[in-house]
Amino acid sequence: MNQSIHGHQVMEMMAKSEQTYTKQALKAEIATSFGENARFHTCMGSDLNADQLIEFLASKGKFIESVEGIKMPEEHLC
Repeated sequence: MNQSIHGHQVMEMMAKSEQTYTKQALKAEIATSFGENARFHTCMGSDLNADQLIEFLASKGKFIESVEGIKMPEEHLC
């Protein structure tokens, strides 16, 4: 079984990149960085795939979403 990765690691990856991602590009970057079949957890959820993690983080207001895409400023890291 794959080890679960905390969602904060994805947030940190995004912040360090200083990029704006579409959801599809973010999913691809997560696959590149953590593996195609990576599973994630947060303080409030577990056994999440990349799509579920992206939706969860978006629902919690962790990203800045604009017409250009999704961005994770370092000040949004907890």
